[in-house]
Amino acid sequence: MVPKTRTDDRYARQKVLPEIGARGQERLLASTALVIGCGALGSTQAELLVRAGVGRVRIADRDLVELNNLQRQLLFEESDVAERLPKAEAAARKLRRINSSVVVEPRVLDVTPGNLPSLLEGVTVVIDATDNIETRYLINDACVERGIPWVYGGAVGTSGMVMPIRPGQGPCLRCLFAEPPPPGSLPTCEIAGVLNTAPAVIAALQVTEALKLLTGNGQPAGGILTVDVWSGSFRSVGVKRDPSCTCCGQRKFEFLEAKQTSMATSLCGRNAIQISPAQPQEIALDSLAGRLAGQGEVSSNGLLLRFAVDELELMVFPDGRAIVKGTDDPAVARSFYAKWVGA
Repeated sequence: MVPKTRTDDRYARQKVLPEIGARGQERLLASTALVIGCGALGSTQAELLVRAGVGRVRIADRDLVELNNLQRQLLFEESDVAERLPKAEAAARKLRRINSSVVVEPRVLDVTPGNLPSLLEGVTVVIDATDNIETRYLINDACVERGIPWVYGGAVGTSGMVMPIRPGQGPCLRCLFAEPPPPGSLPTCEIAGVLNTAPAVIAALQVTEALKLLTGNGQPAGGILTVDVWSGSFRSVGVKRDPSCTCCGQRKFEFLEAKQTSMATSLCGRNAIQISPAQPQEIALDSLAGRLAGQGEVSSNGLLLRFAVDELELMVFPDGRAIVKGTDDPAVARSFYAKWVGA
């Protein structure tokens, strides 16, 4: 523990900033931030929030720390891999050593329509660090319904994007992207790769927007910011609220009500999980096979794609349905599907 006589020194460089100030620091200390996902984005977000003195940081993640995470997920180390620690728990242990005055709450779970409302209890701001589009639409529904601001972000390759969302005061995610793209249409980090500086920059920008929201100082960005760290390009595009938006305009929360959420079902006696999209999708299996080539064992006959890696096997059908063999844990299956196929 830090001696009481030194606690005022912790945030001295922050309180002297006119953008934060003593009043802003008090607001941070009284705030609760929910970080959904604790990979490259989330681990950096959580550390920055804890170091900034946000009073309570809740972290939700379903995965374990793996060796290939260490290239870009800055809170973790080799001992976390050896102990097979859940990311949320490993992050919490480290963060408590960084700032013992902040309450860190790890939640080892797969975020779903059933548990997200309880995760949001008492939360002041949500920061997106998820690995799939579907969960982002779920976050958007829940935050718009409850009037909780959140910060969207994503990074892959050398680029990423950031957008703060203030329900009732600006556009939501569905104003920008009315419907999620079909599975397999967007690149994932496993296939496209990721430069470790890209999520670090995106996470820092997301936390900056969150600090604006929490302190009430400064004007949050009014649109979406896209960044490519390799070329050094930053581009901001304004986004207007859509009065006819399904979510914030019509207040239809299809993802929160599980009308647009995929289902993960255990197949009895088969050590396998079936993942079914909410609506039938058309997946170009040959194109997906090309993207997965070199990442593991892959084959496709136009009717079924088979992909095997890390002792798990994924079978994808043209309608978006998939079976993950080698696990009876829905969270593991959803994570594996998200890593290699996408939303």
